Amino acid sequence: MKSGSRLEKVLTADKFAVTAELGPPQNANPEAIKKKAQYCLNNVDGANITDNQTAIVRMSSIAAASIAISCGVEPVVQMVCRDRNRIAMQSDILGAAALGVKNFLCLSGDHQKFGNHPQAANVFDIDSMQLIAMIKKMRDDKQFLSGDAIKEHEPRLFIGAVENPFADPFEFRVLRLAKKIEAGADFIQTQCVFDVDKFSKWMELVVEAGLHKKVYILAGLTPVRSAKALIYMKNEVAGMSIPDELIKRMESAKEPKEEGIKICLEMIESVKKIDGVSGIHLMPIGWESITPVILERAGLLPRPQV
Repeated sequence: MKSGSRLEKVLTADKFAVTAELGPPQNANPEAIKKKAQYCLNNVDGANITDNQTAIVRMSSIAAASIAISCGVEPVVQMVCRDRNRIAMQSDILGAAALGVKNFLCLSGDHQKFGNHPQAANVFDIDSMQLIAMIKKMRDDKQFLSGDAIKEHEPRLFIGAVENPFADPFEFRVLRLAKKIEAGADFIQTQCVFDVDKFSKWMELVVEAGLHKKVYILAGLTPVRSAKALIYMKNEVAGMSIPDELIKRMESAKEPKEEGIKICLEMIESVKKIDGVSGIHLMPIGWESITPVILERAGLLPRPQV
């Protein structure tokens, strides 16, 4: 075992894994995390704690992860390259591991122009690929990026990365995945899947390259509450593929929230049948209360014993 995390145990036992997003608040209230943690408790194998998502200031992902752990929820700490240099990153990785964090997800981070501090300086001392490799070096080689030894108590972490199966050029996406695996990614969470056909084609290329045997792939899924949300993602979020028929379906729905849940359930059933998919990652975007509802209706509860 690389980390001994529940998520790692579920995946290595060849069980269908479930992770879900848990967003920290824009304040210092620990109760906000405790409340959201209850939606994840015993329902997911890992709860992603976002890192100043959309470049908006929020509670530290590591602090929020510590609160989640105290609630019995295993966190997946997200770390972006936008806000820290390599010294701060390695310090935070050690700190997170000391607090009991066992899963890390490496991302570039949304550009600060999209957030509430557009004048902030971005750092990007290293990129997400280098962040993956740095954590692997700390874990496996017991070395800091400088080459200095971590003499004992190296961070034992299950390393995650993200991938977008939908962005152009399409064929390049599999090559990029291969590079992340080579860097040290143990699991992958994908961009939101709304276009199952395109996702299936990407997975075919992944399987052809044998990459599904080298990394665990969790399909990202987002339950939406309105057609407006789909239209926004289609037009404003780069690299999204949303079929027009889904938008029309939401527009004509008498109960849009229920229709959004049904669409998400259909997506779960579809991706479960795709060769090489090891689980799902739910991103409810501020609708965390729907996580246990969807998982119950999808037949993914109770979670397996490992």
